[in-house]
Amino acid sequence: MSDQKINITLPDGSVRAYDKGVSGLQIALSISEGLARNVLAAKVNGEVWDANRPIEQDSSVQLLTWNDKDGKSTFWHSSAHLMAEALEALYPGVKLGIGPSIETGFYYDVDFGDKVFEGSELEKIEAKMVELAKEKNEYIRKEISKPEAVAYFTEKGDEYKLDLLEGLEDGSITFYEQGNFVDLCRGPHIPNTGFIKAVKLLNIAGAYWRGDENRKMLTRIYGVTFPKAKELTEYLHMLEEAKKRDHRKLGRELELFTFSEKVGMGLPLWLPKGTLLRERLVNFLKRAQDKSGYQQVITPHIGHKALYETSGHYEKYGKDSFQPIATPNEGEEFLLKPMNCPHHCEIYKHKPRSYKDLPIRYAEFGTVYRYEQSGELHGLTRVRGFTQDDAHIFCRPEQVKEEFIKVIDLVLYVFKALGFEEYTAQISLRDPAKAEKYIGSDEAWDKAESAIIEAAAEKGLVTVTELGEAAFYGPKLDFMVKDALGRKWQLGTIQVDYQLPDRFELEYIGSDNQKHRPVMIHRAPFGSLERFVAVLIEHCAGNFPLWLSPEQMTILPISEKFTAYAEEVKGLLDDQDIAGAIDNRDEKIGRKIRDAEMKKIPFMLIVGEKEMSEGKVSVRKHGEGDLGSFTPEEFAAYFKNIISTSIQH
Repeated sequence: MSDQKINITLPDGSVRAYDKGVSGLQIALSISEGLARNVLAAKVNGEVWDANRPIEQDSSVQLLTWNDKDGKSTFWHSSAHLMAEALEALYPGVKLGIGPSIETGFYYDVDFGDKVFEGSELEKIEAKMVELAKEKNEYIRKEISKPEAVAYFTEKGDEYKLDLLEGLEDGSITFYEQGNFVDLCRGPHIPNTGFIKAVKLLNIAGAYWRGDENRKMLTRIYGVTFPKAKELTEYLHMLEEAKKRDHRKLGRELELFTFSEKVGMGLPLWLPKGTLLRERLVNFLKRAQDKSGYQQVITPHIGHKALYETSGHYEKYGKDSFQPIATPNEGEEFLLKPMNCPHHCEIYKHKPRSYKDLPIRYAEFGTVYRYEQSGELHGLTRVRGFTQDDAHIFCRPEQVKEEFIKVIDLVLYVFKALGFEEYTAQISLRDPAKAEKYIGSDEAWDKAESAIIEAAAEKGLVTVTELGEAAFYGPKLDFMVKDALGRKWQLGTIQVDYQLPDRFELEYIGSDNQKHRPVMIHRAPFGSLERFVAVLIEHCAGNFPLWLSPEQMTILPISEKFTAYAEEVKGLLDDQDIAGAIDNRDEKIGRKIRDAEMKKIPFMLIVGEKEMSEGKVSVRKHGEGDLGSFTPEEFAAYFKNIISTSIQH
């Protein structure tokens, strides 16, 4: 082959020859004009590039459109640059921090100087962005030396870009230019601004520069863009629905949990109804775990600093933990427990083990504590104290895949019981180019990664593979669940770990009478109870499955003279483990029904003269209305049938 030709391998395995220096956009054009019109970027040998960047050697190439995750990410990062251009046009002298894409959309951190930026100004910026987008300015990549870059931002007076430049090496620096805007950026970007058809700036927030509370607070502007106006309309409709389902709003209305500044930010207080909901979840999983051979354990809320030094967690995450707790003994320090696994290693180690003992499965609903900056806290999804449905399986190497598959079955059982029907399994592997991030031998990593890949394949899971998303001690399988609004959440996780057993010198005596290391599997189907409850609230809009609902029915006497009969009915239903209360307020029955509907109580049992004389109750179902008259015994049977015909729990 000529030196001027290169081979391009496409995702379907086909190989095409092109002139050296061909771009992703040109490759797309050679396939079809329609594809070329929609290409946003190209993934070249696993790295996302500008669609018009020349490819100089044989490569594997994937052409990225709006339908690809990396295509959307490139689109939204380019939109952040477009917003920055609009900001510089409207607010001369503004200084810019960073402007990345995020899961949905983008943000830019901005220093407006002495100006107080108001949210009411967002529409003006949106209009300017649409105006600039119509110019169809190209995003132009330019490699630049470090001295040139420093000189440019020194003259511009932008200390934030100069701060970023300090950590960059000469020869690795690129600028991107579109229209009248130039930014320090590694890219990639879409071909031109004309792809951006619909713009919405969503909100503003405060953000410390580089996340450091000792540095200046900047204004973070969040936005989202789309290639079609219709998609923006649909997205805004989803956002309105999401506001109605916001777990913070519903948690308050349904009296599930609260927060107190006196107790501390990020430390939830579970109210009686929320506690009942939480306990139902815990008992549900405990029953499933008991059937699967798990043993419950309990560990302290603190641990000696040396415990986490041994595990490697202190070195990796010490800065993100609460500061050590000093004791009266000089040099003795403890930490609020940031994770449960080191404690479980010590439980395993408390006596000699034989190969016949394995697998050993320890489970704990263990509360852990991790420091999160106040600006990162968000309801129950990002807190400083949370309870993990943690378990650790200690097994022989030849048992790893079988145990891993059993855990997958448990996770899927949980999802089915709670109505999560759409999910993807993300195989999170190490990044071979960043070996310093991980501990342990390549051999151990290869075994662990193979076990996960094979187990996922045997279960027929829909999977995606992400390099660099592994834990520092081992690869994992993360379950990405789609909720009722189509949003993705990372919930259950399973990890294979050859490292902690080695660091803690865990052993068992094999059939050869020699000492061997067990393998450790970490698993948490819920992840954390707090986050899981938050996602569940938003997924079902507070309409929990009947078996899980903290208040399954309410009895509504038409007047005070029927209270005694209401209490008799409640006593009969209490005996059937049907949870609820009597609404004894001096209100009209219509108001009581409306309030019960607002609280999303599954059943309303109305009692008046007719019901009392017949020994019955009039039953209404939340969202459906009147179901007719039942004796308390008939209602209990009807209630139990609903639960028994749903998922067994």
